[in-house]
Amino acid sequence: MSIATAHSEKIGSDHDPYALGRGDGGHGHGHGEATGHGAGGPASKRIIVGYGFWIYLLSDIVMFSAFFAAYAVLAGETAGGPTGAEIFGRGRVAIETVLLLLSSYTCGLGSLSAARRDQRMTQIWLAATGLLGLLFLAVEVQEFVELVTEGAGPQRSAFLSAFFALVGLHGLHIGVGLLWLATMMAQIATRGFRPDVERRLLCFNLFWHALDIIWVGVFSIVYLLGDLG
Repeated sequence: MSIATAHSEKIGSDHDPYALGRGDGGHGHGHGEATGHGAGGPASKRIIVGYGFWIYLLSDIVMFSAFFAAYAVLAGETAGGPTGAEIFGRGRVAIETVLLLLSSYTCGLGSLSAARRDQRMTQIWLAATGLLGLLFLAVEVQEFVELVTEGAGPQRSAFLSAFFALVGLHGLHIGVGLLWLATMMAQIATRGFRPDVERRLLCFNLFWHALDIIWVGVFSIVYLLGDLG
């Protein structure tokens, strides 16, 4: 190998943007020392927090998957009690679905308003999200109360136990999300769009949209298939 070729390869390696530990443009701390940073430097805290919250959401989805699996196994175990086709009302579940999907839409509009630093519109859209979520929860609680009153409570059969557990778990998440939403609105009103507040709002948006996705599964597997059965 000629001296010129060796010198050229050395220069290329020094300026390799993919070289480990070259986060400062090729002049890292020592030769080949890994700093954990890519060519663009370390990731922002917003990205790190968002990534970490996605990991939490995946663990939550795993838990819901176990409840879905239990429901799928026990859906036919009515023990002579009412079936899904006998107790599920299409009108009520349609109202719940519309309310939750609309709340996801207003939540997204709130996120866009926050990106523009428009505090007034952010609060309006977040308040609309909370109102829609509260209405959804009220309809769900009404359904539970009516079923228990009619003798179709969770102790009636394995099917109803699985139903109350799965749908109730989703409703519990909605309730926690509403408390979180109220906290976020208070923080935005008192602290403005500080970086830590923006990161928390990002996590809330991810959480709320994930609940919508889970509800689509509940609607399809529990109510739609149950009503057909």
